Amino acid sequence: METIKIAHLYPDLLNLYGDRGNLICLQKRLNWYGFACHIIPVELGEDIDFSTLDMVFMGGGSDREQNLVYRDLFRQADALWVEIEEGMPLLAICGSYQLLGRYYESIDGKMMYGLSFFDFYTEGEEKRLIGNIILETEVTGEKKTVVGFENHGGRTYFNDDTLKPFGKVLRGYGNNGQDKTEGISYKNLIGTYLHGPLLPKNPAIADFFIQAILKRKGLELKGELDDRIENFAHEQVKRMLLGT
Repeated sequence: METIKIAHLYPDLLNLYGDRGNLICLQKRLNWYGFACHIIPVELGEDIDFSTLDMVFMGGGSDREQNLVYRDLFRQADALWVEIEEGMPLLAICGSYQLLGRYYESIDGKMMYGLSFFDFYTEGEEKRLIGNIILETEVTGEKKTVVGFENHGGRTYFNDDTLKPFGKVLRGYGNNGQDKTEGISYKNLIGTYLHGPLLPKNPAIADFFIQAILKRKGLELKGELDDRIENFAHEQVKRMLLGT
């Protein structure tokens, strides 16, 4: 049985609002598809050989944790970027999504630098953007709705017009509550503010990552899973927000 290796970066620092559930979802779905899945926790100070991994996951965290992670991950950022460019899947939630940009400026004016993988920045504001959210995305190659929960004080803005958001906000706030964009999508990377966790209620996005993992390993995704329960949960949030 082929084993899939997914790194969980800084699980003790970046795990707000049930983000760990994304890993549970991926692991179970891979098992159901017939693959073993090994989740590898990576703590502060550990060296990471990204070339041995099939995917990287980073959850959300507070400003303090975000700053600690930046200082530790920066020394290995070049190696991570090489793998991202070669198509390694990565899911970054909330604070770790902000880390992918140039900087985060808190409401008291403190500047926290990011990895500068992408030309965007985040500014903190006192009023938090909180609530259920639904967006429309095409990361799977066709239009899909994505549901989740957002709770962030940061407003993220793209400097580079060529950057692609994860999706278009139908209800909710998204990156900044103004331009109707949410998250970022680049190759097999998704950065997003969606907690909840994201993947259990959005099986198409979970399978987007699984298909990307298998394609890089020269493997095929065979068969289909019974997603009636997952789709029911998705539709309940969708109906609540859109009134359909």
